[in-house]
Amino acid sequence: MGFGEKRDGRRSGVSAPSLSNIAVTGSDYLRERASCLRRPSSFSVALNKCRKSIKMVQYNFKKITVVPNGKDFVDIILSRTQRQTPTVVHKGYAISRLRQFYMRKVKYTQQNFHEKLSTIIDEFPRLDDIHPFYGDLLHVLYNKDHYKLALGQINTARNLISKIAKDYVKLLKYGDSLYRCKSLKVAALGRMCTVMKRIGPSLAYLEQIRQHMARLPSIDPNTRTILICGYPNVGKSSFINKITRADVDVQPYAFTTKSLFVGHTDYKYLRYQVIDTPGILDRPFEDRNIIEMCSITALAHLRAAVLFFLDVSGSCGYSIAQQAALFHSIKSLFMNKPLTIVCNKTDLQPLEGISEEDMKLVMEMKSEAMKTLVAQGGEATNDDDVLLTMSTLTEEGVISVKNAACERLLNQRVEMKMKSKKINDCLNRFHVAMPKPRDQKERPPCIPQAVLEAKAKEAAEEKRKTEKDLEDENGGAGVYSASLKKNYILANDEWKEDVLPEILDGHNVYDFIDPDILQRLEELEQEEGIRQAEEVDEDFEMDGEELTPEEKEALAEIRKKKSLLIQEHRMKKSTAESRPTVPRKFDKDRKFTKERMGRQLSAMGVDPSKAITRLRERSLSRRGRKRERSTDRGHDDGGAMDMDVDQPNKKLRLRSTSRSRSRSRPPNEVVPGEGFKDSVQKSKALKLFKNSAKKRNKDARRGEADRVIPTLKPKHLFSGKRSIGKTQRR
Repeated sequence: MGFGEKRDGRRSGVSAPSLSNIAVTGSDYLRERASCLRRPSSFSVALNKCRKSIKMVQYNFKKITVVPNGKDFVDIILSRTQRQTPTVVHKGYAISRLRQFYMRKVKYTQQNFHEKLSTIIDEFPRLDDIHPFYGDLLHVLYNKDHYKLALGQINTARNLISKIAKDYVKLLKYGDSLYRCKSLKVAALGRMCTVMKRIGPSLAYLEQIRQHMARLPSIDPNTRTILICGYPNVGKSSFINKITRADVDVQPYAFTTKSLFVGHTDYKYLRYQVIDTPGILDRPFEDRNIIEMCSITALAHLRAAVLFFLDVSGSCGYSIAQQAALFHSIKSLFMNKPLTIVCNKTDLQPLEGISEEDMKLVMEMKSEAMKTLVAQGGEATNDDDVLLTMSTLTEEGVISVKNAACERLLNQRVEMKMKSKKINDCLNRFHVAMPKPRDQKERPPCIPQAVLEAKAKEAAEEKRKTEKDLEDENGGAGVYSASLKKNYILANDEWKEDVLPEILDGHNVYDFIDPDILQRLEELEQEEGIRQAEEVDEDFEMDGEELTPEEKEALAEIRKKKSLLIQEHRMKKSTAESRPTVPRKFDKDRKFTKERMGRQLSAMGVDPSKAITRLRERSLSRRGRKRERSTDRGHDDGGAMDMDVDQPNKKLRLRSTSRSRSRSRPPNEVVPGEGFKDSVQKSKALKLFKNSAKKRNKDARRGEADRVIPTLKPKHLFSGKRSIGKTQRR
């Protein structure tokens, strides 16, 4: 059974949504369906891809599951493992039962990690699969590279955890005792938790992105859209508040709107979404901030009718010349879009009252707007719909601007569809016949007499009563309850209102309702077995595609050295029985020398002098010489060493030697390599170790892993006759 599977054979991941529950455009679905049919051998893969693409059309970022941080993630998984798996085990169990007990815990923990991490990876949108508008918007807001790296680390952690579980389950198969199996289980869970703690920053980053994405407006890039753009404080938010039910904050200063806002309006029984964009300044592309880049992204990727707002009064703080310069700098984004120039705030300054220079600039903008394409054909638009005036304060011309933009967008969409190739397939199926009149004689429709009589008879008959009529006759809603059983087709009408018994003659009736249930269950199990057989377990392995040339060289050297060590170990292992033990001083290869150790330590950046000195002292002491004094503590124990040398009495000399040696290194002194920062930390660790051992020694435990459960009912207390007296001793 694979690690991503439950016991009943089903995959533990989130199931793919059904096609009937997902709204998708017909062209995308047909394209994916055609790809599935072209590749019948990979039908399931293509179908999953099709489902993913269909799923991403909704763009509902508010349904993404909360991403816990590293510590909470570990606590959730370990707590679930503790609750959902057995917890009692005795050392008297058979070794196969002990192995199975701990293997189940390791597998269940890996399965929970896999489910959680897969949910995160699947629910976050893939920038390559979603609409370019959302892809660029997410890149502007969060940096696409950081986002992909975070999701890549989550995927790597998932594969690593699966590999850890696989390795330790193999080791658990050879566990020879309760202690060994428990140690392997603890090591496996510890390594999984370590992997999760390492990706803690990525989880926190994805949680911040999730919270921000949940606050993004729900914009459908494929529907009818009206886009409002222009300089800050020219009346864009006031306009969207007038024509939609959106409540955008309006203030008399620039950059009040810092993100995209969406409202909806109706025109000719069709729904249009209106997008209010933040203000754009006329400056180079690389100097624009995130707020302005949101507007640029919307203009670049959304197929919409564009309303460029122009403040002819100049109360926004920018002159008409500056606004015209902005228009000409971003006019490339208006291509293939219906463009309308809206002169706002005419209550402060009418369009006819501006200067000739400003009027000339406005006319130039109008001529540029005339060049924009209503459809793919490139026909020029009508003059009346290109330049419009209005005032959001007095609401003069607001509705006309909205109607003109909706009408132009609707005409463009219809014309594009008429010029597409799909319309030919539809038009070939229609033929509208228009009969030509022969003469001026009126010919009314001829209805047969039998039909007229039947209609008259039907009108004379009593009208059939519906459930609504019966409800009105019997007291109305809440009093009359319609019977769902009166239309049952049974052999006897008296049986309709009978209650189906649950137990009959001592048997459960529902067990005998479906006679084919066992056969269908067998078919389902066979189908599930075929699916399991087709799945391939992919192990995670590092590939060198994303590494730099230096890292690739280092990786090649590491792999080469690793293969040499493995070969050398195999040679030693194969000749271990016949190979004699040779002292190091007769080592011809000189693999273990002080000089080589010094070179290796120097290459690592460590001073090798003390290690070489200590090695030399050990070699001298083994030859029978007295141990020399430590260079670090030579000033403290000088008297003791003199007494050790000069003492004539052997007992005193031995006693003084042992005392001097015991005082040469106190218990709390830090030895290099022990992992302590200073002597205070070592003293505290020794104290904690002694305190933890007290309770264990008192209970006669052999160690931390000693979980021996004594006999719960001692025989000498619970057997034999009860003697006269109290039973408090029990």
